[in-house]
Amino acid sequence: MAHRRQSLVPDLADLVLPRTCAGCGVPGAILCRRCAALLAEPHLATPRRFPEGFPPTVAAGAYAGPVRPAVIAFKERGRSELARPLGAALALAVAAVVAGVPEGWAAPGPMALVPVPSSAAALRTRGRDHVRELTAVAVAELRAMGVPAEEARLLRRRGRLRDSAGLSAAQRRANLAGTFVATRRPGNGLLVLVDDVVTSGATLTEAAGVLAADGRPDAPPVLAAVVAATPRAPRETGTGGQVDQLSGPGERV
Repeated sequence: MAHRRQSLVPDLADLVLPRTCAGCGVPGAILCRRCAALLAEPHLATPRRFPEGFPPTVAAGAYAGPVRPAVIAFKERGRSELARPLGAALALAVAAVVAGVPEGWAAPGPMALVPVPSSAAALRTRGRDHVRELTAVAVAELRAMGVPAEEARLLRRRGRLRDSAGLSAAQRRANLAGTFVATRRPGNGLLVLVDDVVTSGATLTEAAGVLAADGRPDAPPVLAAVVAATPRAPRETGTGGQVDQLSGPGERV
């Protein structure tokens, strides 16, 4: 009986608060097919200025148009039900970035998805760890596809940061310097940093540097995958495109 009451809660909520697409606002699904399709276009993320050490990163879609309000609704406005479609998009980005790994970079252990940790202040404000929610869904999606994957909480944040709004790319990197600390050594599998959005690339670069420094000297490079990437202005494009094979060690993607 209790289970039946619990199953009625979402139905009753839909009667009181009808679902609308978090991207375009059309009544119906939490993310309509048209908006969901915008998160099925994996491509290499290309920050305006590649930070030194920026990891090879694939985004499932562009952080623009309907995708932007959908991510904000999930991240800042409590629409946790979006974890499933956004997490599935993250899994697609992970699969794409791993598919571009040359055979010489193959790793024996299961692939480890490393969520970028949020600050303590952000966790208090939101009351939840939205990146870990996305990671859990992505891991489940990858396993359903037969890909050995697991969540690995290898990083934690320390100290307090300035608000990054309005900061230049260089200022963002300086603001993040020393922010992440490794909690334990990585295993033998590929490491894929995961986050919701990449803008300047400063966060992923700082986190990847910590993981690489704490790993084996002969370990494959740290990769990254995100739900969406801020697009470059039209005059700045030309380095993105479809995911093929990632660059060799020491090369930019």
